[in-house]
Amino acid sequence: MNLDELANNIRKISKEDSIQKLADNLEGWKTDERNAIELGENIERFLGNTWIIKLTDFDKVYGMWTEFKNSAIDGIGGMTMNERLYWFGAFDLFDNAKTESERKKIYGKLMAAK
Repeated sequence: MNLDELANNIRKISKEDSIQKLADNLEGWKTDERNAIELGENIERFLGNTWIIKLTDFDKVYGMWTEFKNSAIDGIGGMTMNERLYWFGAFDLFDNAKTESERKKIYGKLMAAK
């Protein structure tokens, strides 16, 4: 499950405000200044400091997040650029980058040297 699928699946768990804010946070990563490692740290902090009312909802959210984190963030060092673009739903961002500067920003977000 890539970042887009993760955000969509989390959003479907509950209409609870904290769960929707988590999905917003995940979706917002594509256009903010955080890199993939910072995304992981931010979401871990969010989940540690946010109260989700139903324990079953928290378990679902945390399970999906952990699966994504273990695959995409913890494994990012051994990935090709295309794998990174897939996991983080960034193909369109990369394809639509008009300048070398915009591409470098995406490389930085995805922890890829260029």
